[in-house]
Amino acid sequence: MDIKPFFSALRFLTILPVPESWCGDANSFHKSPNWYPLVGLMIGLLLALLDLFLCWLLPVSVASVLLLLAMIAISGALHMDGLADSADAWFSSRGPEQMLEIMKDSRSGPMGVVAITIVLLLKLMLLIALPEAWRWQIIVLMPLAGRCVLPVLSSQLPYARTHGTAAFTNEDFNCSRVSIAFATLLIPALVLSGWTSGLIIVSSVCFGGWLLGAYSRRKIGGFTGDTLGATCELVELLPALCTVILAHRGII
Repeated sequence: MDIKPFFSALRFLTILPVPESWCGDANSFHKSPNWYPLVGLMIGLLLALLDLFLCWLLPVSVASVLLLLAMIAISGALHMDGLADSADAWFSSRGPEQMLEIMKDSRSGPMGVVAITIVLLLKLMLLIALPEAWRWQIIVLMPLAGRCVLPVLSSQLPYARTHGTAAFTNEDFNCSRVSIAFATLLIPALVLSGWTSGLIIVSSVCFGGWLLGAYSRRKIGGFTGDTLGATCELVELLPALCTVILAHRGII
């Protein structure tokens, strides 16, 4: 089995020191989205281990702040950058072509700053509010959920630009890519959260990913790397949000 696409995915989605020689060529990068869910699961497991240590060492509130920093750092803030660029474009009241130009601008406008602030505050509050009995399981599922929607949307939506890095992921529809992503999310969700919570989490991730994909298609005609990053950050919130709601209502 060719594992170069896995290393290509690991190098692209994380800051882990993966040698470029392990990643293969452009064809390996084209196939790498098949491995995004596995990379997400690995990130989740690493973060869960870190959180167990932090919660042993520090109060939950302080541990949650440090964990949030680790969640951002492990991807090199790649998806946060996409969130800021997408927010600036989506809420600019401009046409699709102008929105694509706004996304190219490396500077963050007011809507980008607001979006990052709100997402970080919400993620922090959700981490603090997670029930202790479910904490590490949900921390595993959060990055997994975010990385599972990436190959699905990049397979099902047209690429909004004529060329670019993300175009490699959208040359043809890959049904197996969608199946792998769904199975990689469903099985850990059921094992870690149980049938009721697991199905609710998976359903919310699927619906959230579809909703954001549909919104991106309506605004700019498809997806870009920035909109995928924004979707990853927003969908990553859903496992924690669902669990906090279920716990608050006394369902779990």
